[in-house]
Amino acid sequence: MNTEKSKKAFDEAKKYIPGGVNSPVRAFKNVGTYPLFIARAKGSKIYDIDGNEFIDFVGSWGPMFLGHAKECITEAVRTAAENGLSFGAPCAAETELAKLITELVPCIDVVRMVNSGTEATMSALRLARGYTGRNIIVKFEGCYHGHSDSLLIKAGSGAATFGSASSAGVPEDFAKYTLVLPYNDIDSLTKAFNKMGNEIAAVIVEPVAGNMGVVPPADGFLQAIRRLTAEYGSLFIADEVMTGFRLSPSGALGLYGIDADIVTFGKIIGGGMPVGAYGGKRDIMEFVSPSGPVYQAGTLSGNPLAMAAGLAQLQCICRHTNIYDEIEKKGAYLESEFKSAAERNGIPVRVNRVGSMISVFFTDNDVIDFKTASACDTERFKLYFNEMINRGIYLAPSQFESLFLSDAHTDSDLEKTVQAFGEVMSIIKKIVV
Repeated sequence: MNTEKSKKAFDEAKKYIPGGVNSPVRAFKNVGTYPLFIARAKGSKIYDIDGNEFIDFVGSWGPMFLGHAKECITEAVRTAAENGLSFGAPCAAETELAKLITELVPCIDVVRMVNSGTEATMSALRLARGYTGRNIIVKFEGCYHGHSDSLLIKAGSGAATFGSASSAGVPEDFAKYTLVLPYNDIDSLTKAFNKMGNEIAAVIVEPVAGNMGVVPPADGFLQAIRRLTAEYGSLFIADEVMTGFRLSPSGALGLYGIDADIVTFGKIIGGGMPVGAYGGKRDIMEFVSPSGPVYQAGTLSGNPLAMAAGLAQLQCICRHTNIYDEIEKKGAYLESEFKSAAERNGIPVRVNRVGSMISVFFTDNDVIDFKTASACDTERFKLYFNEMINRGIYLAPSQFESLFLSDAHTDSDLEKTVQAFGEVMSIIKKIVV
């Protein structure tokens, strides 16, 4: 496969952009190569500047639930653009999108639009602190909630000790207000609340973790968060930036039958445009300015193009009444075939899946948290990734990201992917032997 134009484009980009990319994982450093520069996309396919075609399982990291350049979305954006790109003033589409979100997610009464998932989670934390009058936030190791200072914290040395900054530029003083616990560990969570529950403003969690690879919640884990936060007067923040409207019409909360106090969104609610949102129960959300004392603002929040794209995507999803059942079948097929191919070749693999989110881990052990995810064979993943790319299958360039299925993936796409996966397992087997 010739990718020389992408290599030259990357070399040029590195002169003017840090690392040549505007988001770190795009640099392909984890897989020992350089990124492909994409020229266009349609349906389930993307095309690089060298003219290569790929079946896309990244989907812009999740937003393209209906596939690329879906007509109902592109037409909505085109119409909105003809009337102006941004007003810095209210538009009716903001209310329409907010109303639809509240209809789909029962625990949400009020929504505030922002421009990214990071902005949504950052604002949700400030709101939780303002509403409760407390400072401490609980997060879970391996869950990523954006790059705001309070959340770039790595775990401390014990179950109920504070962490330290995981990025340069984050003051250590910020870390003292963030408690990092193991994902899926109900005992550690219970001990933390027993020790300092009256100081905890909120617990923030990905209901299905997607940033250490896909890791489902253990039985009772989300329920324990709900129970403990309610008992101690803390808030439960469900970070559904990745899972919102992907796993069910009401996201992961709907899939697992869980209620949260604040929910954050991104990706799918933007239809491919830069959009984030946070919403929750009315009495909490009324603490947000101008209704209340918690300040948050944004020049481009609720801009008409983003609102048009997000509204069109959610409306298209709602009209397609069987979409979640259809994508579940696609996901189950890939999961089963991946497991079978790995087993035939004697390759130790764990396939974690929830609906349209899938991760292949090269390990003998179940992957249930960040520790078990980190113990996987990333060198074997690197080989797997590059061989799949060579066969026209575009995956996330990291062991710790999800494969995303879309409504646009066809049976033929899935069959080609399964065939490629089997071939790659055979190659890995020969190298291992």
